Amino acid sequence: MSLIKHEWPTLSDLFDESWMKSRFSNTSWSPAVNVVDNAENYEIEIAAPGLKKDEFSVSCENGVLNISGQTQKEEEEKKKNYTRKEFSSKSFSKSFTLPENVDADHIEAKYDDGVLKLTLYKVDKELPPKKEITIA
Repeated sequence: MSLIKHEWPTLSDLFDESWMKSRFSNTSWSPAVNVVDNAENYEIEIAAPGLKKDEFSVSCENGVLNISGQTQKEEEEKKKNYTRKEFSSKSFSKSFTLPENVDADHIEAKYDDGVLKLTLYKVDKELPPKKEITIA
């Protein structure tokens, strides 16, 4: 007896557009993200194994940190009486609104062992003094 439930497609499922899209056309995924709030900085870790360092894009604009990644793989095998060609593509995109205490000019990024790690350094920002509002 198996603890895993298998749901095998019926022949009519194979021609259903939604089943085909869900099995073969899903080119985006959402990698796991950890955000840690330390005393001196924030750390964002994105688990994206299989991607190379140059397949990431990290930018910061108008207080929004944008992180994306895309990879494409192609494999071809030629034999005497057939050719097999397979390809795959996957991509993701994440955006984070930065808190006011982040120094957007000094964000560090490092990719190692399938994890993209960003370090966002905090700066001391003085809060405006409390202001009483008169009710009219």
